[in-house]
Amino acid sequence: MPSNQIWRLIPLLEAAGNVQMAIDLWLLEQHQSGKHPSTLRFYTWSPPAISLGYHQRQYPENWQHLTWQGQKLDLVPRPTGGRAVLHQGDLTYAVVTSGLTGNRLQVYETICKFLIQGWRSLGVELDYGTSGRGYIHNPNCFGTATSADLVLPDGGKLIGSAQLRRGGAILQHGSMRLQPDAELFTQIFGTESFTIVQLPQSLSIEKIIAALVIAASDCFDMQIEVKPLSQSEWEAILAKLVS
Repeated sequence: MPSNQIWRLIPLLEAAGNVQMAIDLWLLEQHQSGKHPSTLRFYTWSPPAISLGYHQRQYPENWQHLTWQGQKLDLVPRPTGGRAVLHQGDLTYAVVTSGLTGNRLQVYETICKFLIQGWRSLGVELDYGTSGRGYIHNPNCFGTATSADLVLPDGGKLIGSAQLRRGGAILQHGSMRLQPDAELFTQIFGTESFTIVQLPQSLSIEKIIAALVIAASDCFDMQIEVKPLSQSEWEAILAKLVS
Protein backbone atom coordinates (compact mmCIF):
# COMPACT_ATOMS: atom_id res chain seq x y z
CA MET A 1 0.00 0.00 0.00
CA PRO A 2 1.68 3.27 -1.11
CA SER A 3 2.45 5.53 1.85
CA ASN A 4 1.07 8.97 2.65
CA GLN A 5 -1.89 8.69 0.29
CA ILE A 6 -5.01 10.76 0.75
CA TRP A 7 -8.00 8.53 1.53
CA ARG A 8 -11.61 9.59 1.41
CA LEU A 9 -13.68 9.23 4.57
CA ILE A 10 -17.43 9.15 3.93
CA PRO A 11 -19.28 10.29 7.08
CA LEU A 12 -21.53 7.87 8.99
CA LEU A 13 -24.48 6.95 6.81
CA GLU A 14 -27.77 5.29 7.73
CA ALA A 15 -29.63 3.68 4.81
CA ALA A 16 -31.32 0.48 3.65
CA GLY A 17 -29.06 -2.53 3.18
CA ASN A 18 -29.41 -2.74 -0.61
CA VAL A 19 -28.32 0.91 -0.85
CA GLN A 20 -25.32 0.32 1.43
CA MET A 21 -24.21 -2.66 -0.67
CA ALA A 22 -24.63 -0.65 -3.87
CA ILE A 23 -22.42 2.11 -2.40
CA ASP A 24 -19.68 -0.36 -1.45
CA LEU A 25 -19.75 -1.99 -4.89
CA TRP A 26 -19.77 1.37 -6.68
CA LEU A 27 -16.78 2.56 -4.63
CA LEU A 28 -14.90 -0.63 -5.52
CA GLU A 29 -15.65 -0.24 -9.25
CA GLN A 30 -14.66 3.44 -9.22
CA HIS A 31 -11.42 2.69 -7.40
CA GLN A 32 -10.58 -0.21 -9.69
CA SER A 33 -10.99 2.01 -12.74
CA GLY A 34 -8.72 4.67 -11.22
CA LYS A 35 -11.47 7.28 -10.80
CA HIS A 36 -11.61 7.23 -7.00
CA PRO A 37 -9.11 7.15 -4.12
CA SER A 38 -8.97 4.53 -1.39
CA THR A 39 -11.99 4.97 0.88
CA LEU A 40 -12.99 4.30 4.46
CA ARG A 41 -16.57 4.53 5.61
CA PHE A 42 -18.89 3.49 8.45
CA TYR A 43 -22.61 2.85 8.21
CA THR A 44 -25.73 1.41 9.81
CA TRP A 45 -28.66 -0.49 8.29
CA SER A 46 -32.19 0.94 8.42
CA PRO A 47 -34.46 -0.97 8.47
CA PRO A 48 -32.56 -3.79 10.22
CA ALA A 49 -31.52 -6.54 7.83
CA ILE A 50 -29.96 -9.95 7.41
CA SER A 51 -27.21 -9.84 4.81
CA LEU A 52 -26.48 -13.04 2.91
CA GLY A 53 -23.05 -14.00 1.59
CA TYR A 54 -22.63 -14.00 -2.18
CA HIS A 55 -22.71 -17.81 -2.40
CA GLN A 56 -25.40 -18.32 0.25
CA ARG A 57 -28.38 -19.62 -1.69
CA GLN A 58 -30.21 -21.41 1.13
CA TYR A 59 -31.63 -19.98 4.34
CA PRO A 60 -34.65 -20.70 6.57
CA GLU A 61 -37.97 -19.71 5.00
CA ASN A 62 -39.08 -17.85 8.13
CA TRP A 63 -36.30 -15.28 7.55
CA GLN A 64 -38.59 -13.77 4.90
CA HIS A 65 -41.19 -12.87 7.53
CA LEU A 66 -39.16 -11.54 10.46
CA THR A 67 -39.94 -8.23 12.15
CA TRP A 68 -38.26 -6.18 14.85
CA GLN A 69 -40.05 -3.36 16.68
CA GLY A 70 -42.71 -3.30 13.98
CA GLN A 71 -40.22 -3.16 11.11
CA LYS A 72 -39.85 -5.95 8.59
CA LEU A 73 -36.27 -7.20 8.35
CA ASP A 74 -34.73 -6.87 4.90
CA LEU A 75 -32.92 -9.80 3.31
CA VAL A 76 -29.98 -8.30 1.44
CA PRO A 77 -27.43 -10.12 -0.73
CA ARG A 78 -23.83 -9.01 -0.23
CA PRO A 79 -21.26 -8.81 -3.02
CA THR A 80 -18.82 -10.50 -0.61
CA GLY A 81 -18.70 -14.11 0.60
CA GLY A 82 -19.28 -15.57 4.05
CA ARG A 83 -22.41 -16.40 6.02
CA ALA A 84 -25.53 -14.53 7.12
CA VAL A 85 -25.12 -11.47 9.35
CA LEU A 86 -27.81 -9.70 11.37
CA HIS A 87 -27.49 -5.94 11.04
CA GLN A 88 -29.31 -4.59 14.07
CA GLY A 89 -27.43 -2.91 16.88
CA ASP A 90 -24.23 -3.09 14.87
CA LEU A 91 -21.86 -0.73 13.06
CA THR A 92 -20.42 -1.68 9.67
CA TYR A 93 -17.06 -0.56 8.33
CA ALA A 94 -15.92 -0.68 4.71
CA VAL A 95 -12.42 -0.29 3.27
CA VAL A 96 -11.82 0.04 -0.46
CA THR A 97 -8.16 0.11 -1.48
CA SER A 98 -5.47 -1.48 -3.66
CA GLY A 99 -1.76 -2.20 -3.75
CA LEU A 100 -1.95 -4.87 -1.02
CA THR A 101 0.26 -7.93 -1.45
CA GLY A 102 -0.20 -11.47 -0.15
CA ASN A 103 -2.98 -14.04 -0.10
CA ARG A 104 -6.55 -13.41 1.06
CA LEU A 105 -5.82 -13.95 4.76
CA GLN A 106 -2.69 -11.80 4.67
CA VAL A 107 -4.75 -9.00 3.14
CA TYR A 108 -7.40 -9.46 5.87
CA GLU A 109 -4.72 -9.11 8.51
CA THR A 110 -3.26 -6.00 6.87
CA ILE A 111 -6.67 -4.31 6.84
CA CYS A 112 -7.75 -5.60 10.26
CA LYS A 113 -4.74 -3.99 11.96
CA PHE A 114 -6.61 -0.70 12.19
CA LEU A 115 -9.57 -2.43 13.86
CA ILE A 116 -7.34 -4.09 16.45
CA GLN A 117 -5.41 -0.88 17.12
CA GLY A 118 -8.53 1.31 17.23
CA TRP A 119 -10.44 -0.96 19.60
CA ARG A 120 -7.35 -1.34 21.80
CA SER A 121 -7.25 2.45 22.20
CA LEU A 122 -10.84 2.12 23.51
CA GLY A 123 -9.77 -0.52 26.05
CA VAL A 124 -11.01 -3.54 24.06
CA GLU A 125 -8.47 -6.25 23.15
CA LEU A 126 -9.12 -8.25 19.98
CA ASP A 127 -7.39 -11.17 18.28
CA TYR A 128 -7.95 -13.30 15.19
CA GLY A 129 -10.38 -16.23 15.35
CA THR A 130 -9.17 -19.79 14.87
CA SER A 131 -12.00 -21.80 13.26
CA GLY A 132 -11.18 -23.71 10.10
CA ARG A 133 -13.38 -24.46 7.10
CA GLY A 134 -16.11 -25.92 9.31
CA TYR A 135 -17.73 -22.48 9.32
CA ILE A 136 -19.29 -23.13 5.90
CA HIS A 137 -21.83 -25.47 7.55
CA ASN A 138 -22.98 -22.74 9.95
CA PRO A 139 -25.55 -20.32 8.47
CA ASN A 140 -24.67 -17.72 11.12
CA CYS A 141 -21.54 -15.64 10.51
CA PHE A 142 -21.24 -14.94 14.24
CA GLY A 143 -21.57 -18.63 15.16
CA THR A 144 -17.92 -19.25 14.32
CA ALA A 145 -14.80 -17.12 14.19
CA THR A 146 -12.38 -17.79 11.36
CA SER A 147 -8.98 -16.16 10.99
CA ALA A 148 -10.78 -13.42 9.04
CA ASP A 149 -12.69 -12.46 12.19
CA LEU A 150 -11.80 -10.65 15.40
CA VAL A 151 -12.68 -12.04 18.81
CA LEU A 152 -12.59 -10.83 22.41
CA PRO A 153 -10.39 -12.49 25.08
CA ASP A 154 -13.39 -14.64 26.17
CA GLY A 155 -13.78 -15.95 22.60
CA GLY A 156 -16.85 -13.87 21.81
CA LYS A 157 -16.80 -12.58 18.24
CA LEU A 158 -16.96 -8.81 17.92
CA ILE A 159 -16.21 -8.29 14.22
CA GLY A 160 -16.99 -10.50 11.24
CA SER A 161 -15.50 -9.42 7.90
CA ALA A 162 -15.82 -10.40 4.25
CA GLN A 163 -13.90 -9.47 1.15
CA LEU A 164 -14.22 -9.00 -2.60
CA ARG A 165 -11.35 -8.55 -5.05
CA ARG A 166 -11.64 -6.97 -8.47
CA GLY A 167 -8.28 -7.05 -10.16
CA GLY A 168 -5.90 -5.34 -7.74
CA ALA A 169 -8.72 -3.50 -5.94
CA ILE A 170 -10.20 -4.83 -2.71
CA LEU A 171 -13.44 -4.22 -0.84
CA GLN A 172 -13.43 -5.45 2.73
CA HIS A 173 -16.40 -4.73 4.95
CA GLY A 174 -17.46 -6.08 8.30
CA SER A 175 -20.02 -5.89 11.06
CA MET A 176 -19.11 -4.81 14.60
CA ARG A 177 -21.63 -6.13 17.14
CA LEU A 178 -22.38 -3.32 19.56
CA GLN A 179 -25.86 -3.79 21.04
CA PRO A 180 -27.61 -6.65 19.26
CA ASP A 181 -31.06 -7.67 20.47
CA ALA A 182 -30.51 -11.11 22.03
CA GLU A 183 -34.11 -12.19 21.46
CA LEU A 184 -34.06 -11.30 17.77
CA PHE A 185 -30.63 -12.89 17.29
CA THR A 186 -31.80 -16.12 18.92
CA GLN A 187 -35.02 -16.10 16.88
CA ILE A 188 -32.95 -16.00 13.69
CA PHE A 189 -30.00 -18.23 14.48
CA GLY A 190 -31.10 -20.36 17.46
CA THR A 191 -30.11 -20.36 21.12
CA GLU A 192 -26.63 -21.78 20.57
CA SER A 193 -25.48 -18.78 18.61
CA PHE A 194 -25.77 -15.81 20.92
CA THR A 195 -22.92 -14.76 23.13
CA ILE A 196 -23.21 -11.48 24.98
CA VAL A 197 -20.50 -9.03 23.97
CA GLN A 198 -19.54 -6.89 26.96
CA LEU A 199 -18.33 -3.49 25.81
CA PRO A 200 -17.64 -0.43 27.96
CA GLN A 201 -20.89 1.50 28.51
CA SER A 202 -19.23 4.80 27.63
CA LEU A 203 -18.64 3.81 23.99
CA SER A 204 -20.80 5.77 21.56
CA ILE A 205 -20.75 5.09 17.81
CA GLU A 206 -19.10 8.49 17.31
CA LYS A 207 -16.34 7.63 19.79
CA ILE A 208 -15.73 4.24 18.14
CA ILE A 209 -15.53 5.80 14.65
CA ALA A 210 -13.16 8.53 15.84
CA ALA A 211 -10.80 5.93 17.37
CA LEU A 212 -10.90 3.76 14.24
CA VAL A 213 -10.22 6.70 11.92
CA ILE A 214 -7.14 7.66 13.97
CA ALA A 215 -5.95 4.03 13.88
CA ALA A 216 -6.56 3.78 10.12
CA SER A 217 -4.53 6.94 9.49
CA ASP A 218 -1.66 5.36 11.40
CA CYS A 219 -1.90 1.78 10.07
CA PHE A 220 -2.38 2.76 6.42
CA ASP A 221 0.01 5.74 6.62
CA MET A 222 -2.51 8.00 4.98
CA GLN A 223 -4.23 11.34 5.34
CA ILE A 224 -8.00 11.58 5.58
CA GLU A 225 -10.25 13.81 3.52
CA VAL A 226 -13.83 13.87 4.82
CA LYS A 227 -16.18 13.99 1.86
CA PRO A 228 -19.87 13.00 1.82
CA LEU A 229 -21.37 11.46 -1.30
CA SER A 230 -22.28 14.15 -3.83
CA GLN A 231 -25.60 14.45 -5.65
CA SER A 232 -24.10 13.05 -8.88
CA GLU A 233 -22.51 10.15 -6.98
CA TRP A 234 -25.85 9.33 -5.35
CA GLU A 235 -27.49 9.34 -8.77
CA ALA A 236 -24.88 6.91 -10.15
CA ILE A 237 -25.24 4.61 -7.15
CA LEU A 238 -29.05 4.58 -7.16
CA ALA A 239 -29.03 3.95 -10.90
CA LYS A 240 -27.23 0.66 -10.14
CA LEU A 241 -30.16 -0.37 -7.94
CA VAL A 242 -32.61 0.16 -10.78
CA SER A 243 -30.49 -1.50 -13.49
